[in-house]
Amino acid sequence: MKKILIILDGIVAKKLLHRIVESNTGENYYDVVYINDQIMTTKKPSNFTFYKFDPTSFSKLSMILDKDVHTVALIALNSKDDMLNVIENIKRKKANMQINILDYWGIELKDPYVNIYKGIDVLANGMVERLPNIPVVAQNIGLRQGEIMEIRIPFGSSYAYRYIGSIEQVDWKIFGLYRNDRLISVKPSLILKPNDVILIIGKPKVLMQVYNAMSKNEGQFPMPFGHNIYLYLDLYSQKEYEVIKAVKEAKFLNEKLKNRKLIVKVTRPSNVGIMNMIKAELVGFDSIILEIDYHNMGFKEIIAKDVKRFDVGLFMLSYELFANKLEIKEIINLRIPILKMGLKKVEKIQETVVVLDDKKSYEQISPIVFDISSQLKTKTKIYNLDPLGVENKTDILDHFENLAKIFNQKIQLISDEKNPIRVLKEQSDILQIMPLKQSMFKKRYFYEFFYTNSDLIAFDSNRFNQLLIPVVEE
Repeated sequence: MKKILIILDGIVAKKLLHRIVESNTGENYYDVVYINDQIMTTKKPSNFTFYKFDPTSFSKLSMILDKDVHTVALIALNSKDDMLNVIENIKRKKANMQINILDYWGIELKDPYVNIYKGIDVLANGMVERLPNIPVVAQNIGLRQGEIMEIRIPFGSSYAYRYIGSIEQVDWKIFGLYRNDRLISVKPSLILKPNDVILIIGKPKVLMQVYNAMSKNEGQFPMPFGHNIYLYLDLYSQKEYEVIKAVKEAKFLNEKLKNRKLIVKVTRPSNVGIMNMIKAELVGFDSIILEIDYHNMGFKEIIAKDVKRFDVGLFMLSYELFANKLEIKEIINLRIPILKMGLKKVEKIQETVVVLDDKKSYEQISPIVFDISSQLKTKTKIYNLDPLGVENKTDILDHFENLAKIFNQKIQLISDEKNPIRVLKEQSDILQIMPLKQSMFKKRYFYEFFYTNSDLIAFDSNRFNQLLIPVVEE
């Protein structure tokens, strides 16, 4: 049991004493010195002893200090002179006692044992934090530098509908989440939703960066998955034309998206001519890193090693590399978006297209649709295609319409009973955004040729460029 000395007077004394009494766990003993009876609380726990006298009196205060060994003192008074006098009285008796004071006057003391809490700053911070778009930080915990922050997830945030396990957390960590005024256990499979309040801990500068990223509903992709684009090239498996096309398209996205770096990884460099062409395309770009694998390490080992090293937020892979689904499916476990480059050119994209399938997956990827559209400056089309005319997708359609308003974007909603295959064949110069699913990498047998899952139908086509976003699958 620790003994604590509390000296109170002034306008905040009553509230402060009430707070201390209410927070009482019975693990401490308190000596409370007060001047005015008005600050007293009706509740007087047995571990509190109250003394009424003027604490500027050295003789009277000495009796309390001599009576017990106090671990720490807390002082809140109504006068600067009284405050300095009381501190001096305590120092005369207990030079090494830790003293916490509430200061409204700008007291400057170079004493390692005196912790000064600026009352004006505390009030100002409290009022400012009530304003919208202002981060809320814990003022007096840890190093008192703002290592703990509270963030409300706004509608339209790139972090909304993201599961926590897919968010790269370097030098910071999500450790608490409140939803509908209830504390929810944090786990990797938990999806962040608009209006969730999360508690994060980490370096103060990093927390401010996280707050800025979460609070914006403007284009942030490839965040929150990572900061950089990663182009994987296999010169043994890919044709020369497709390799150079992929490099040019990666350069295009490097200029359009809010990534920091483009990493071009070349494996099995069997052709000197293609290597020279790649180097010529990339020369003079400070934001591009070229790495060559001369040891044939293999796709799985290379990707697993590079994803952390380069803070990868988007993989770029040509459709040819998806021929070996058994090898390429390892990328799913990394929970990072994949741009599957088709026969059409990325720089020719004019529309972002979504063909709705299951509601849960498309709700998760919905913010990314508008994020990408805003950065590429493309039109957005949402297709609700139901050849059998039996599915009701009103909820997910309303969800996309609401997000469009938040992102201040126009969308075209198209509901029809047409076959998705036919509709996709009619499209030109589109980027199709889909959820990334395990089923996409399973072998398809001939008798499954007539399957109706529009995501699988689209994935098996190499015509268009497709952005595959990782989702939580049940």
